[in-house]
Amino acid sequence: MNSQAITIPTHSHIRLQALWALMLGFALLLAQAAVSHARGAPESFADLADKISPSVVNITTSTTVAASTGPGPVVPEGSPFEDFFRDLIPDGEGQRRPRRSQALGSGFVISEDGYIVTNNHVIEKADEILIEFFSGNELEAKVIGTDPNTDIALLKVESDEPLPFVPFGDSDVMRVGDWVMAMGNPLGQGFSVSAGIVSARNRALSGTYDDYIQTDAAINRGNSGGPLFNMEGEVIGVNTAILSPNGGSIGIGFAMSSGVVTKVVDQLKEFGETRRGWLGVRIQDVTADVAEAIGLEDAKGALVTDVPEGPAAEAGMESGDVIVSFNGADIIDVRDLVRRVGNTEVGKAVRMVVFRDGKTQTLKVVLGRRETAEGAVPAVAKPEDTPVQKELLGLTVSPITDELREQLELSEAADGLVVVDVDETTEAYEKGLRAGDVITEAGQQKVTNADDLQARLDEAKEAGRKSILLLVRRQNEPRFVALSLED
Repeated sequence: MNSQAITIPTHSHIRLQALWALMLGFALLLAQAAVSHARGAPESFADLADKISPSVVNITTSTTVAASTGPGPVVPEGSPFEDFFRDLIPDGEGQRRPRRSQALGSGFVISEDGYIVTNNHVIEKADEILIEFFSGNELEAKVIGTDPNTDIALLKVESDEPLPFVPFGDSDVMRVGDWVMAMGNPLGQGFSVSAGIVSARNRALSGTYDDYIQTDAAINRGNSGGPLFNMEGEVIGVNTAILSPNGGSIGIGFAMSSGVVTKVVDQLKEFGETRRGWLGVRIQDVTADVAEAIGLEDAKGALVTDVPEGPAAEAGMESGDVIVSFNGADIIDVRDLVRRVGNTEVGKAVRMVVFRDGKTQTLKVVLGRRETAEGAVPAVAKPEDTPVQKELLGLTVSPITDELREQLELSEAADGLVVVDVDETTEAYEKGLRAGDVITEAGQQKVTNADDLQARLDEAKEAGRKSILLLVRRQNEPRFVALSLED
């Protein structure tokens, strides 16, 4: 009995261990399969291509090129080519017939009622826009609205039947290394699919609102305006540009992120134009020496160089403020602030945190509209009495005389100190200061004469600063420059 009592539980225990081991192994296999499915290369892109193809379109545009004038070819009377050249030049010598120019691009349908997204440069100045669908059907399109700043255009076709369309995905969740698929009309060859990965995020090419996804999926001429898909068949970018020494794909393509495109498309659909928020300031990035000069702990934010008449001025913002937060989001740099402001609703009241005089404070600003505010005239102060020239920090500075005002084409309201000479061996020269620059602030305080500048330098040294911040204008364009105070 004792022997049996000992043996039975032992076998049960072994069987339980085996069962647990089997279950654990199965769970590990499932986990490995899930990881493989999530991260590994797909066996085929065929199912995805079948799914998205009906919503991708080829775009052909036609543009009338005006007749040119000038000397034409001289054809002897009776020449066998006389009739040929008469067709080219029907109105007499030097007059050529207007001609039609065609261009090709790509696009994609975003709604069953016929809205289509493409690049602005694909349809710019086009007289006729023809949309070719994957099925072979063709429809004429009209332009709903365009945004040259992001190179996005919204078109519309009229169809008797609901059209297949694709949704936008969230570009912000895409990671470097994620698989993507591009589809379009490369080099006029018709519908074509290429695949690759996200090579980089948040690329800026030339625009203020740029937020490009870089990919190695093959993108060529004709792919412009086509979609870049994630593996769920959602559009996470609009193929816009390539980097290439020869005009062909070398694996460096750029797609404007859906995070930018969706906001533009919504506004174009509603208003036929963009309506971006406008703060009304001139700004520059905060460098390490600028941060040290004003006592800012981190070199982040956007440094305000000028506050012309507008929303920011009404909110109490001042030149020299550093915008560190906008509408609850920390500001990294100038590009970050411009994008956030531009994406904010016109007329919305937002809170901003600025760093001023060694501490932060909150301002409330009601945003204007950028499109109607471009070219606003900066506000400037009235001139004051000024003394004689002086040499400081390798700069020879002078009050603004009538002669200098005329020579530099300064307004009657301009004040400050004119740089009349710069020692080429000094830091000031290395940082780009030149004769003709006008210093309007030092240590974030106005300077109207050389004594003011000397006082600001003394104050900075007494405060233990290693550098001082100067607000410098050149042809009325302001920028901050930090100069070392060390002898």
